[in-house]
Amino acid sequence: MKRFGAISFVFLLVISTALSGCSEKTKSTLNNSTVTPKTQKNSEVTKAPEVKTIKVWSYAAELPNTLKKFKELHPDFGYDIEAKDLSNAESSYQVLLDEALAAGGAEAPDIYGVDSSFAIKYTQGDAYQYASDYKDLGIDVDKLLKETSIAQYVIDMGTNPDGKLVGLGYQSTGGAFIYRRSIAKDVWGTEDPSKIKAIIGPGWDKFFSAAAVLKAKGYGICSAINDIWQPVFNSADQGWVVDGKLVIDSKREQFIDLAMKLKKNGYTNNTQPWTDGWFNDMKDGGKKKIFGFFGPAWLINYVMIAHSGGEKVGKGTYGDWAVCEPSINFFQAGSLVLANKNTKPKTAVGEIIKWLTLDSSETGLQYLWANDKLGLGAKDSVSSSTVMKKSDGKMDFLGGQNLFDVYIPATQNTNGKNLTKYDESINTYWVDEVKEYVNGKKSREKAIADFKQQVKDNLDIDIE
Repeated sequence: MKRFGAISFVFLLVISTALSGCSEKTKSTLNNSTVTPKTQKNSEVTKAPEVKTIKVWSYAAELPNTLKKFKELHPDFGYDIEAKDLSNAESSYQVLLDEALAAGGAEAPDIYGVDSSFAIKYTQGDAYQYASDYKDLGIDVDKLLKETSIAQYVIDMGTNPDGKLVGLGYQSTGGAFIYRRSIAKDVWGTEDPSKIKAIIGPGWDKFFSAAAVLKAKGYGICSAINDIWQPVFNSADQGWVVDGKLVIDSKREQFIDLAMKLKKNGYTNNTQPWTDGWFNDMKDGGKKKIFGFFGPAWLINYVMIAHSGGEKVGKGTYGDWAVCEPSINFFQAGSLVLANKNTKPKTAVGEIIKWLTLDSSETGLQYLWANDKLGLGAKDSVSSSTVMKKSDGKMDFLGGQNLFDVYIPATQNTNGKNLTKYDESINTYWVDEVKEYVNGKKSREKAIADFKQQVKDNLDIDIE
């Protein structure tokens, strides 16, 4: 598994485990779960009488478990839902999905989830032709997009080359800067998110000025050089590949110098994300106290709380955190939900997808998720700003702050137009080479040259 693809996987593993244990009513089986409806009243049965089951495929348990709630709330839905979690399959999820979509027929999924790290392949790349236009599923896309105010980056990711919307998510993964209140007050005399926002950004110049001030007081601004990569990656004006040729956008190339500046000046604890050292910095367990982390709401809910060293205010760092808009807007991880264009019960499939992605009512998935009504023990940011605006996002972990006040603008200003189907691989090559340079193993020029060579050797991309 590539290390940067692992970020999405670790997050989904955490949240899927939480979903599987959310209540006795929703436990049952985790994998290959089938939920039987109480009645058979859906009119679509008469339109496709040979179809009794809607097949759903996912690369993690999150979507299958979420659909249990759909069945609970829609007892008259006229189909069984056979939802498969293929995370433990012998072959990779993408290989299985590609084969099933190409073969078609009764065994192909009607609905399938794709991770953001490879979503472009299925919405705009080699496999986009298999995805149904949401409008063809009976969804009033234009009306509902306006009502729900879905983050534009999600719409951009889910729009195919023909301008048709074929995929949306239900969870927002727009990023913020998550910082320590006590450190902010010690260094700047304030913990106010609006003031900290202006201290660390916008832009990297302000971020590094703040880092120098923090260092003078004995603090690190972030835990690892990797922590700034996602904001750098998302800030690019161009994707890695344009017209079949490798492009190193100037903002992504800048990462090599920003990373060196962090390392050379000792602004971090030089940890590695998703390791003990990185987790320890969430509870003051590192060489020096760390001011903050860039991350979506899921980082708070499913990672930081568990590694804060406490379970209530005053224990460990629990309650000593706040969020502000980041130095650079970004998103990290997440998933999209697509439908097979050849699915037969189109209206029924559309009903499921609408509930997941475009329902802003208090019985829609996004409201339930944002207000911790799924038994997850977390209030999470969702794709719909309409939902977040009417939801209670106050968290004890954040000192009583409403996280939606920050994640709404942070999400709305995020770019989703600089992605390619090659990102997972190319990101890994790039960050690995940058670390070689930062750690003194290669010159800047050598690191860039070796990066280009890796892309040329492993991917069907022209190198100029």
